[in-house]
Amino acid sequence: MPDATPQFKQQLREAFDSLQVGRIFTHRRTFTEGDLSLFIGVTGDLNPYHQDEMFAGESWFKGRIIPGLLTASMATHIGGMMGFLATEMTFQYLKPVYVGDTVTCVVRVMEKDEENRQFFCAISYTNQDGVEVLKGSFRGFPSNLRLAK
Repeated sequence: MPDATPQFKQQLREAFDSLQVGRIFTHRRTFTEGDLSLFIGVTGDLNPYHQDEMFAGESWFKGRIIPGLLTASMATHIGGMMGFLATEMTFQYLKPVYVGDTVTCVVRVMEKDEENRQFFCAISYTNQDGVEVLKGSFRGFPSNLRLAK
């Protein structure tokens, strides 16, 4: 960070100091056909499991599914509100998510690495039935906490 201004470096210090282990953030959304179309358009993910009702309907999913990365991207809403810059992210896809499903993403701050000025967070995603559909983790640093303290 040698080229960052002193004010920016101070903002990073304040954001780091204000975030504590055990803090929990939650984001909930219902996935729509529009979400699916926009994601496919932006990413070019033309997988028939997401687009072709006949193909996906004959599979073990019994219908089209939401792309895993679209579901996983819910954590970026929380990260964006923290001004969080991730340096690493991992995901494990457990169950399918369908158009119309309501998913709750919960981010838990698990570790605070004082030496490297980074946080490690766990993520859990559950559907409207309380079934965990995805889990993961990320590491990085906050720069501007805009969430309620």
